[in-house]
Amino acid sequence: MKQINNWVKITAVVAFLAIPFSHTFSGNPQRAGQAGASELLINPWVRTSGWGGANVASVRGLEGIYSNVAGLAFTQKTELIFSQTSWLQYGGKMFSSDDAVSTINSFGFSQKVGESGVLGFSVMSMDFGNIEITTVELPDGGIGTYSPKFMNMSFAYSRIFSNSIYGGATVKVISEQISNVSASGIALDAGIQYVTGTKDNMKFGISLKNVGPRMMFTGDGFSFRGVVGDDDDYKMTVEQRSSELELPALLNIGMSYDVNVQRHRITGAGTFTSNSFQKDQYRLGGEYSYREMFMLRLGYVYEEGIRTPNTRTTVLRGPAAGFTIELPMGGDSGSTFGLDYSYRHTDPFQGSHAIGARINL
Repeated sequence: MKQINNWVKITAVVAFLAIPFSHTFSGNPQRAGQAGASELLINPWVRTSGWGGANVASVRGLEGIYSNVAGLAFTQKTELIFSQTSWLQYGGKMFSSDDAVSTINSFGFSQKVGESGVLGFSVMSMDFGNIEITTVELPDGGIGTYSPKFMNMSFAYSRIFSNSIYGGATVKVISEQISNVSASGIALDAGIQYVTGTKDNMKFGISLKNVGPRMMFTGDGFSFRGVVGDDDDYKMTVEQRSSELELPALLNIGMSYDVNVQRHRITGAGTFTSNSFQKDQYRLGGEYSYREMFMLRLGYVYEEGIRTPNTRTTVLRGPAAGFTIELPMGGDSGSTFGLDYSYRHTDPFQGSHAIGARINL
């Protein structure tokens, strides 16, 4: 009877999440490129990106603040993560802002509150370096540079509802700006996880991401000095308005299964991603772990036409890989320190590399 009640609860939550989703998504891949704030689709965390984000159902701890906030509820006490991503590498120096389209720096912090709640905070910052200013009269530049800045801040709360059901929500603040134009917005995420099986080795997860109002760019960059009438003495400032941009909302539905043999663990995971502004995606991944001290991950993200250059609409080719080395920090407190690395294959460019450090107190 208890198991049936758990299924009733999770079905009700899924139905609640699906109501706004059904009105938001059209599932039309021809809308690709029409949404704003596309950085919301970039996973800045190392462990989850190492297997293509396939672990929506099994993500644990602070990294769940991106893929499925319900996983944040598994934070034992305090967790901190620092990561840096060399996004779309094209030069020889890894993690150099001069040899990549963007350098992504991320920081996250989570803290358990009470017996069943967890608060989380994260910030993701994208640096594109210095870009030459050009005009119609000076197409080669030579008049200075500008530096675009993208930043997303997330505030999350996750909770243990029972031994099997975990859920949470995230509020994200979005900021994009250059010297004279900027845009800001807000987005909401929500997610649940359900754990079952004789040894809690079967997991299901669903997350709804990037739901929020439209964004619009404003600033002095949309203004210019104009002349009214035939008299050049009467001049005024004319301000243009940009069109509004929708957020790239999406829905993830995933499952995973753990196989434990003595000190070894093998986890297989799969996730279906329904995007509102691009093609739907199928994510498959696996993780091998030895005593939760060494972990190796492989993943693949498939979407229609990704194998053929003429039909591929994303720079990401699909394969991803990564590993983790996590060591105890001494004592019986259970504190650990981990180093993470992940790679995402791209074409063109030379892939995207990410490195991070995790402290679990």
